[in-house]
Amino acid sequence: MDTLIHITGAGVVSAVGCGQGETLDALRRGRSGIGPVRFLRTAEKTFLVGEVPLSNEEMAARCGASPDLSRTSLMGILALREALTEAGLPDLTGIPLISGTTVGGMDKTEQTFPAYSPLHDCGASTDAIAAHFGGAPFATTLSTACSSAANAVIFGANLIRSGQADIVAVGGSESLSDFHLHGFGSLMILDTAPCRPFDATRAGLNLGEGAAFLILESDASVRRRGAASLAVLSGFGNACDAFHQTASSENGEGAFLAMQKALRMAGLRPEDIDYVNAHGTGTPNNDASESAALRRVFGDALPPISSTKAFTGHTTSASGSIEAVFCLLALREGFIPAQLNWTTADPACIVPSLGGPASLKHILCNAFGFGGNDSSLLISR
Repeated sequence: MDTLIHITGAGVVSAVGCGQGETLDALRRGRSGIGPVRFLRTAEKTFLVGEVPLSNEEMAARCGASPDLSRTSLMGILALREALTEAGLPDLTGIPLISGTTVGGMDKTEQTFPAYSPLHDCGASTDAIAAHFGGAPFATTLSTACSSAANAVIFGANLIRSGQADIVAVGGSESLSDFHLHGFGSLMILDTAPCRPFDATRAGLNLGEGAAFLILESDASVRRRGAASLAVLSGFGNACDAFHQTASSENGEGAFLAMQKALRMAGLRPEDIDYVNAHGTGTPNNDASESAALRRVFGDALPPISSTKAFTGHTTSASGSIEAVFCLLALREGFIPAQLNWTTADPACIVPSLGGPASLKHILCNAFGFGGNDSSLLISR
């Protein structure tokens, strides 16, 4: 990449906790946050979910926001506050905000139905997050299903590369909703047991929720502010194979192209990658397709690979930024997150890592969306 892009702040909220500290503890201990529904208003209690362990009222109290905001906005405010604080920034003055979400404020419309909530739209959640931090000079929302937050990172990085911004706040937020839960249920890809990515017995995903934001900053801005660089976004790639509205292609073409582009941008070879945080949803189709793509990129010399969705559930549109923060923690603390719940090898899938201490320099983070909209982020020491 011709412009060095630093990560100077990160914030995260998910089923395993609020903030980097709780998150790191869960990843190290192998503690999953997946369980029965607690806060979601739904009659569907069959499926396990990865809920943020706070009510709307508790989140609002923590961040000084109105509990009447959508859950998506409240989680986003908590995550962005941590990221801004770590980066030494008081608010969003002069800083563009790019957020990914698909569900947006669906939970508010479910509460007011048949009336339509003005907080429903995807952009309304981003606007509420921006307003909490004094407003942003530019705020936009990306909605590409499960690659949304990763694409927000790419969008922000391109603003820096093109000279249109020195600092950007990027990421995503996604809450569970009844519509969301039944929609995935209709695809018959939800599991009633904890998900088992890459396992021969895998039967589907567990839906999750959460938010994460990163502060990206140009090299010139970091030097000017005297900011601490946590890592660099050394490369990224997006591709769309348009194979099917919801299914992944058999050979993982979109995933393969996204990873290949990220490596090429970073000027790295496959053997330079120390760990891959896989998209790894736990569905039969996704895991086999992603495995095919990984084998195409790395051949027989696969690096350690695991999916952290067995910790959080699939946080859909927010997954790319949440897992990017997980990768940042792994890079900084020197460990590979374990693949939880894996017991039985499937010839169609890679054999995932069971985790442990590791010296890491380059991590590839995958986020793949419906329609084959696939993105990969490359985070380096």
